[in-house]
Amino acid sequence: MSNFYCKYCGSKFASISALTGSWCSRHPDGSNKGHHAPFEGRETSQYFCEHCGSKFPSISALTGGWCSRHPDGSNKGRHCVLESA
Repeated sequence: MSNFYCKYCGSKFASISALTGSWCSRHPDGSNKGHHAPFEGRETSQYFCEHCGSKFPSISALTGGWCSRHPDGSNKGRHCVLESA
């Protein structure tokens, strides 16, 4: 059975419908202003930020921090998971 993860917060779901049917606390439009979005990469032991290259052990750890190289400005956005590895 596969796991499905949100690319914004790293929450794990048993089905894609459960993932996309609930609100995300780390959505880019603001907390609970959008639904979870599926992470389309593969499950791995480390994840990288697409803006700064920092390495994290989970998607939730990655998206929990502010990125110093975010396109909106230093520390004005969270790390974003690199989906193509």
